[in-house]
Amino acid sequence: MLVAAPERNELDIDLLTSPTLRQHVMNAEWQAVLQQAGATWLQETVAHFGQPEAEEQALRLGEFRCDLSHRGLIAVRGPDSATFLQGQLSCDVQQATLERSVLGAYCNPQGRTLACFRLWQEEGGYLLTLPRALVAPTLTCLGRYVLRAKVALADASDSVGRMGVAGSHAVGLLEEYGSTRGPSLAADKIRRVNQITICGVPGCPPRFELYGPAQELGALWNQLSSQLLAVGTESWRLLDILAGIPTVYPATVAAFVPQMLNLDRLGGIGWQKGCYTGQEIVARTHYLGKLKRRMILARVECPTPPQPGAALFSPHASASQSAGQLVDAARHPDGDFAVLAVVLLACAEPGGLQLGAVDGPTLRLESLPYALTDPA
Repeated sequence: MLVAAPERNELDIDLLTSPTLRQHVMNAEWQAVLQQAGATWLQETVAHFGQPEAEEQALRLGEFRCDLSHRGLIAVRGPDSATFLQGQLSCDVQQATLERSVLGAYCNPQGRTLACFRLWQEEGGYLLTLPRALVAPTLTCLGRYVLRAKVALADASDSVGRMGVAGSHAVGLLEEYGSTRGPSLAADKIRRVNQITICGVPGCPPRFELYGPAQELGALWNQLSSQLLAVGTESWRLLDILAGIPTVYPATVAAFVPQMLNLDRLGGIGWQKGCYTGQEIVARTHYLGKLKRRMILARVECPTPPQPGAALFSPHASASQSAGQLVDAARHPDGDFAVLAVVLLACAEPGGLQLGAVDGPTLRLESLPYALTDPA
């Protein structure tokens, strides 16, 4: 899918015919790798690899590999790509380099978050990773601002294989891969080996997102099979939640300003970068307002999986005031669900938040791995 300026430029044509963005063939090739490993699919997500007990143990130990095809990719190419993105995204695009990735948000003019993403630089442009369901609408929104900029935007989801690797052994295994030294393998750092981009992401255990051609990525997937068990995709979603990293889904598009999602605590807002879409509201909230809602981490026991956008209730909130909304949820190996939720801070106390109804399941608050306020 290509979104371009009203007058198509040469970059659009180059992007459509680029061998690095040939669609469908590589996607099918990567799916074949997963199927050979025993993947069972639930809609478009790998549910498991047929070893439930072993996979649960691997998740508890934090040592595994998994498919990340639920994440999509947007390619932004052309000489004006940095300037264009700097005027659209909340993060400082200059901090996204060939060796470093950054989190950020894409907002509407009202400062509400349309998508959260991780951004890094590639030769000739940038890549953004976000939920695959949001790739097309995000491309459409971004495309309205291209105008005469020398920029081409494309859905690169089907042209690049994606996998996650987690665990204390992952660092050593990836250090050995290709016998190539480079930037340290750590959160937010980027290293490239054998056409594969290794992107460190925050969390415990150490973990890495890998992107590359299906053939090379498939060879690495098989190479790691003796050391790291393959598990379902929800395991990666769980680690994102436990790391306090927000994801916007179709149900929560335009529901939150970036600070509500703690992106100011995660380096996802550039305060000195100048104007971007929604910047006035985001800056006003930061400099003039007192934030009443923040994202918290919690656990909840309920019979069915909680869904992003689900309402929260509290005896401390008035009948006309929402106590909050779920941002994300994933099953925890303990049997309950780990959730992120944007809530009224006045309600964020033990027993103060219920899911779905005033008498619904109670959220048990847990500590985020980062502080929500600066030290005094």
